[in-house]
Amino acid sequence: MKGEAVLRPGATIGILGGGQLGRMLATAAAELGFRCHVYCPDGESPAFDVAAARTVAAYENEAALAAFAGSVDVVTYEFENVPSATADFLGAQVDVLPGPRALAVSQDRLSEKELMQGLGIPVAPFAAVDDLAGLEAALERLGRPSILKTRRFGYDGKGQVAIRAGDDAAAAFAAIAGKPAVLEGFVTFAREVSALVVRGRNGETAVYDIVENVHRNHILATSTVPAKLAEATAEAARGIAAKVAEALDYVGLLAVEMFVVEADGEERLLVNEIAPRVHNSGHWTQDGCLVSQFENHIRAIAGWPLGSTIRHSDAVMTNLVGAEADEWQRLAAEPGARLHLYGKAESRPGRKMGHVNRIAPRQQG
Repeated sequence: MKGEAVLRPGATIGILGGGQLGRMLATAAAELGFRCHVYCPDGESPAFDVAAARTVAAYENEAALAAFAGSVDVVTYEFENVPSATADFLGAQVDVLPGPRALAVSQDRLSEKELMQGLGIPVAPFAAVDDLAGLEAALERLGRPSILKTRRFGYDGKGQVAIRAGDDAAAAFAAIAGKPAVLEGFVTFAREVSALVVRGRNGETAVYDIVENVHRNHILATSTVPAKLAEATAEAARGIAAKVAEALDYVGLLAVEMFVVEADGEERLLVNEIAPRVHNSGHWTQDGCLVSQFENHIRAIAGWPLGSTIRHSDAVMTNLVGAEADEWQRLAAEPGARLHLYGKAESRPGRKMGHVNRIAPRQQG
């Protein structure tokens, strides 16, 4: 490690990215006595409102990056598409956690799937696609329907297109601008779940309860805990998340998204993708656990003992997208609900403006 293995209160944590995840990380860090310095090209970033310092500069600006590195004790990030050159430049001067391998793997869907294969973790059938001929060959092998996804820079349904019977392969390839891609065989799944694992600098690992997710228009709509899963399946999901974190020598909070497939009365898991950061499906932990995903991420990168991941309440997290956040007065008055707004200046269709956690007493059994 370049810096201290354990950061003392008063140390400064650098955060790349100034969105809502950076905002909630900075808030959690402040409650542990840390200062945060947020680096983001967007001068209107909501994380700036709760940070001790800010840098508004491009991720390619080496002079600004050098000054940023010199002002912080560790660097983390709130989104996985941090340019690799930025992470490498900073990493030569200060610890960047999670480390570069996690970033590289998560930025490439093919690398993600190859990692899972190497670990013996099931994934949907897939094939690498580099050109139209490769796509046509992959469709012959995997069949239709299939999903064509760009290898890089896809989230919330962006960078992907379904290819069904009768659809033109060339049109689908053009829809992703002919970028390197992965074709995934269609999976009929019963539900989507995610496992949130936190791993410390010393390898200490803890996993939150498994979350059941529902998407609307490719954007997460709700996350519910506990998920409707057999306990053996939930335990298998926790084991998969811990295995991936260990393989990546991960430090921080990692989300592993999975499909649950039901057949012959049995449940099995297929990993869909990983996110090397705090995650939308973990927002329920702010009000359903003693220690949230945000605090545990800060604890991990600071070298502190991890906090409890035990759930004290049942919870449903609902994203507030676009104008849904305009109902803040009604939501603020709702019994059993806790409102979290992100301080974004303008609500737009498809833009995450906040979330609400609805909490109920934990049911036994």
